[in-house]
Amino acid sequence: MITYSTNMMGPWHTSWYAERGLTRKASRIVTTDFILGYKIGDRLEYDEVVTHYAGGRIDIYGLPEEEYYGGKHEYSLPVMEATSWNVFTEWLDDLSTKQLIPYKEIIERFETETKHKIKWW
Repeated sequence: MITYSTNMMGPWHTSWYAERGLTRKASRIVTTDFILGYKIGDRLEYDEVVTHYAGGRIDIYGLPEEEYYGGKHEYSLPVMEATSWNVFTEWLDDLSTKQLIPYKEIIERFETETKHKIKWW
């Protein structure tokens, strides 16, 4: 049986979000002495992400080893809103097929079966 799963590879850095206008200025009072350069009671200012995103790949297992190295394959998975990523991940974890299905078909099946339209970046 062929199985599928997501593998998140980013974006991780706050600058990716800031460059796209997906952050807001935030601050908090430091309550622990574990933050380098700050002491308890200091105000820490930072960019807070307002909409999270995720992207990476679909890992595929259970393929014929004579055709696919180690019986594995992958499809690139573009960046999408984290809410879409989470719903897609849960759905994909339950997907198993007898034949490898193309990337486009996976996305179409997901959106049809779940009625969730992926919010791509």
